[in-house]
Amino acid sequence: MTRWQRIIGGVTAPRGYRANGIRAGLKASGAPDLSLIVSDLPAIAAGVFTTNHVCAAPVTYCRQRLQTKATAQAILCNAGHANAATGSQGWAAVLEQAEMVASALKISPEMVLVASTGVIGQPIPLEKLRQALPTLTNSLSETGGDAAARAIMTTDLVPKSIALEAQWEGQPIRIGGMAKGSGMIHPNMATMLAFITCDAAVSPHLWQAMLQRACDRSFNQITVDGDTSTNDSVIALANGQSRTPAMTDAAEPAAILLEEMLTEVCTYLAKAIARDGEGATCLIEVQVSGASDDASARQVARTIAGSMLVKSAIYGRDPNWGRIAAAAGRAGVPFDPSNLAISLGDIVMISQGQPLPFDRAAANAYLVNQAQRNQTAENGQSVDHPVVLSVKIGQGNGTGVAWGCDLSYDYVKINAEYTT
Repeated sequence: MTRWQRIIGGVTAPRGYRANGIRAGLKASGAPDLSLIVSDLPAIAAGVFTTNHVCAAPVTYCRQRLQTKATAQAILCNAGHANAATGSQGWAAVLEQAEMVASALKISPEMVLVASTGVIGQPIPLEKLRQALPTLTNSLSETGGDAAARAIMTTDLVPKSIALEAQWEGQPIRIGGMAKGSGMIHPNMATMLAFITCDAAVSPHLWQAMLQRACDRSFNQITVDGDTSTNDSVIALANGQSRTPAMTDAAEPAAILLEEMLTEVCTYLAKAIARDGEGATCLIEVQVSGASDDASARQVARTIAGSMLVKSAIYGRDPNWGRIAAAAGRAGVPFDPSNLAISLGDIVMISQGQPLPFDRAAANAYLVNQAQRNQTAENGQSVDHPVVLSVKIGQGNGTGVAWGCDLSYDYVKINAEYTT
């Protein structure tokens, strides 16, 4: 039984947060491109970042900041310019962004975290940002979560946000999140930004550990195209405004509840990113069981979800289970092929290593129907009707899930014309 409920508000649903997103003129399209999240009080801060060695200046800055002091009060994010591979100019720009926000909010610069997304190699036009910042800070609102989520989008088709509420000792605990991501998506991490706010009180070490585990089960289990970006960042704030007792032990009931909520928020946002993959028509969910441990199962699931041949077959509505079997076999996890079982939805195609006769027309119809349900859902972005691939590789207790999307002709078109 779910111990929480969905609520509105995104990152401003928890107590003590304000946010907004505006048009600062950073994007040539004129779309919203500058977002700010602010906690009324200093918050415990945690972060998980890209493993790409060519990481953006904001990633290096935030990583260093959080290693020094695990508190923050504001997160500034611009879209349109990644501020990656920009040398010393990029580093200076991050420091100036933090100074500008701190001055406007009358807080210390070390309490400001910075993120960027967009084209690699292009410096941020700081003068435009400087001119827009007063409007942004003066328009911060407790209902500004949706605007903030829209202002961090690049090739995304829709904004991605969620908020949850649970009761603990008569007090509500709320957690909200927003994310962007559509292409350059692959584990460790996926090409994406995600910002999470929470009003629980939690120790810095526990909050960081919770976030890392949640990311391993969500953002590090999605793939669109096999590319890991320069800017990937997940930053989470917890400001203690719920007035519930502080959590310091992962085993205590309140901490278990909070980690479940955090994982749910991250999983929803991860699935929304995979569903919104560039040119995608449907979400793919790969469920793997029978592995020796969960890590092995997750590895197999990621490999299948990332297979270009599997993704292409799903786009063509072709129930070609041989591609799924091949991807599972090259995942680097040993298993006995005689234990292999694969199902597409409820349709079993191979069991105990033996191919089974199945209704190909029904399998094709399943793929067509799931894609149509995705397309006709609200905003055309359902995460509730994925194409489900179930794979069993043995008799072990290890299970894992990964998410991806199909590969369409439009993916090539979008990326062939990305900077032109």
